[in-house]
Amino acid sequence: MQPNDLDSIARQIRLRDLQAVFEAGAGHIGGEMSAIDILTALYFRVLRIWPDQPKHPERDRFILSKGHVALALYVTLAKRGFISEEEISTFLKPHSRLNGHPNCNKVPGVETNTGPLGHGLPVAVGMAKAAKLTGANYHTYVMTGDGEMQEGSNWEAISSAAQFRLDNLTLIIDHNRFQQGASLKDTNNMAPFPAKLEAFGWSVSEINGNDMADIISALERRGDRPHCIVAHTNKGHGISFMQDTVDWHHKVPNAEQYKIAVAELSEAM
Repeated sequence: MQPNDLDSIARQIRLRDLQAVFEAGAGHIGGEMSAIDILTALYFRVLRIWPDQPKHPERDRFILSKGHVALALYVTLAKRGFISEEEISTFLKPHSRLNGHPNCNKVPGVETNTGPLGHGLPVAVGMAKAAKLTGANYHTYVMTGDGEMQEGSNWEAISSAAQFRLDNLTLIIDHNRFQQGASLKDTNNMAPFPAKLEAFGWSVSEINGNDMADIISALERRGDRPHCIVAHTNKGHGISFMQDTVDWHHKVPNAEQYKIAVAELSEAM
């Protein structure tokens, strides 16, 4: 798929994500909106996957380490055919498979359970190392939040990936500059990221994470080292009153706000 096609799908995913948050009365809509363009590029162009065979041994692996934005992943998986689009209406309801954090034992297409931050990248390093040991050709991708990069486990994993020269591993940092309750610069600010990753021996791309052409080029890049994509994104991207506002980390729109957001997303389609 070309960037324009992917942009159209991303807008559809944003609209369905917004609707599901509003109906459920919960979610992490700000970080979901910042990540959706990257998820769309992965699932509709980059990943080698088979929705009817979610455990196919030759599939590429994707781990959503920032697991609190699980809804964006669920909507993307549904759009791609891993689960039914109707199931999105069950998000957070009793007995639903679609919990607030992704569960690999329940949802087809989820590679590992995530939620506690700082776990996804170490698991991804293990998957990439396993591919090297077994001669498998799959590529492993993992998305973290920028606030999540405060976790020491990530930097241990970064060191190990460089040591093992895991050129089959791509880390995507969703750099939307906000975390729960505060901006990144007002907490433990690990940015800027590129020089730090390069010092560990990684190759680094720095992109506009809400621009599809930039995203595709970076995701399809290959080299002889692990690769980090620092994706500069906007919290609440696509919805004017949510964008770059810390309150929308997990705030839920009221009826009037929902109406405005639907109109803005629909107008862009």
